[in-house]
Amino acid sequence: MTRYYFDIRDNTGLYPDEEGLEFKTQQEAEFEAAKSLANLAKDFADIRRDVAVEVRTEVERVFQAAFIFDRSRTRQ
Repeated sequence: MTRYYFDIRDNTGLYPDEEGLEFKTQQEAEFEAAKSLANLAKDFADIRRDVAVEVRTEVERVFQAAFIFDRSRTRQ
């Protein structure tokens, strides 16, 4: 089992995960990151903040999942 850390990055900074979670495969960690990102995107929807989950092990950064809010124009 590998311990993965799910750091959160948004417009205000980086919030490191101090505990992490153990998974058998990277695919399981990717699924967890996607679930976390979906919840964060819902929480930040009213303030339209970009947010990313940066996943790492004790050795290296593994991947990043991001939600980017990009509005072309204002609608009324």
